[in-house]
Formats: sequence, structure tokens, C-alpha cells
Amino acid sequence: MEMLRRSSVFASEVFDRSHTDKELVSQAKALCRDYIHSRLNRAGIGWSKPEHGLAASGGALGEISSVLLWLGDELEYLRPNVYRNVARQLNITVASESIVSDAFLAVAAEIFSTGVTWGKVVSLYAVAGALAVDCVRHGHPAMVHTIVDCMGEFVRKSLTSWLKRRGGWVDVTKCVVNTDPSFHSHWLVSAVCAFGHYLKATVLYLLREK
Repeated sequence: MEMLRRSSVFASEVFDRSHTDKELVSQAKALCRDYIHSRLNRAGIGWSKPEHGLAASGGALGEISSVLLWLGDELEYLRPNVYRNVARQLNITVASESIVSDAFLAVAAEIFSTGVTWGKVVSLYAVAGALAVDCVRHGHPAMVHTIVDCMGEFVRKSLTSWLKRRGGWVDVTKCVVNTDPSFHSHWLVSAVCAFGHYLKATVLYLLREK
């Protein structure tokens, strides 16, 4: 937790400036790659050559990645079944790039259909990590790049304005450095909302005409 507390220190020093859409999207994709690497390692499966993750490399983005991973752990612990076997829940084949892309973007659209919160952002990263695990396990590691690109596309179209208002990705660190009980309750409520919309997206995708 000491590492998480330190994240508040660099927030104003390193990220005290405006961000361009391109920077925010690039950071979103880097965070997604790091999140996926973490989940693949946890599942005991590899993807390309091993690299040092953002969290291990330190720096501002590394601190943000550490917080994102920690929050993802919390969500996945609370609702493990939601973030396992995502491809099966969506009843999709992971051999098709278009199907994987459409499914991920459909889930993303549903999660954020009623607004944006950090709980929902973390939930989407958890979905990305779980879906990547499914793809690699089924022999389609190239789909990991597709998922990362989809994350970038969704952030570009739907989240950049919100991120700019929050001061960039560093704002996610407030989810763990803020000790106000009401804030923690807000985080849990946001997470529950994300679960509900994700499950709704699953049903909608299953009912959608193929």
C-alpha cells in the first residue's frame, strides 16, 4: 500500500499539464497491454517475448498501471465469475478479429451507456484482460493486439473528454489514496453498476442477429 500512497505525490508534479487526445489514447493502450500481461502471467500463459511491465519500470505511467492492476484485483475478487470465460459468456469465437472487436466494443458501449466512472473504466480493463486470456488459451494470441487497439479506439471516441476534465489517467490514483468512507462506497457502487451493464451487454450480444 505504500506504493499506492506515493502515487499522490507524483500526480501534481508529473501530470500537471493538459493532455492531447493522442497522448491519452497512447497511455490507454500502454495500460491495457500491461494489464493483459499481468493477467496472462497470473494465468500461467505467455504472450510474445517477456518484457518488463510498466509497473515494474516505475515512472508516472508505471504508478498508474500499478493502481489500475490493484483496483482490477479488487473487482475480480468481488465478482470472479464476471471476469472469467468472457468469450463463453458472450458465446463468441475468438478466431475472428471482427467478432472479437465487435464484442468488446459492444460490452464497452453498454458499460458506459449511463455515464463514466473509474469503477466502469477498471471494469472494462478487467474485461479486456479476461478476454485476452481466453484468446491466448484458445490459440489466438494475435487477438491480444486487437483488444488493445479496441481499447484505444473506445477511449478515443468516448473517454478522452472525460479524462481531460479529470486531469488525465493519474486521477485513478484517487480511488486508493482517498480514505473518505463515502468515496469508498462510491467506488463500490460504481463497480456494481459496471457489473450490471456488463452482464446486460452479454445478454444483448447473445440476442443480436449474427
